[in-house]
Amino acid sequence: MTAATYDLVIDQGSDFAIDLTVTESGSAKNLSGYSGRAQLRTTHAASSVTTSFTVSIVNASEGKLKMELSASTSAGLSAGRYVYDLEIHTSGDAIVKRLIQGSVTINPEVTR
Repeated sequence: MTAATYDLVIDQGSDFAIDLTVTESGSAKNLSGYSGRAQLRTTHAASSVTTSFTVSIVNASEGKLKMELSASTSAGLSAGRYVYDLEIHTSGDAIVKRLIQGSVTINPEVTR
């Protein structure tokens, strides 16, 4: 399974959340035993992480998870373009699967 490409637009200073349902062969993937992680970087080759998203398994048996960034975190990001990806993994990274990836545009905030 190849990761899907999905570009995001996040408003600086606002909460951001996206709900995802993971499917495999047309059925919801049971995410029991999995955790999620997602990072934002300035480029694919950047050695440092700009920030990490909070990834929560919402309903493991239905393959539902949520990727979030708080308003205070997005306020601290410089407006511009970044890259991200989201992975699910088991303990000790015995299994790692990248689900989605793409670019992130941070729109500048005016009202502060």
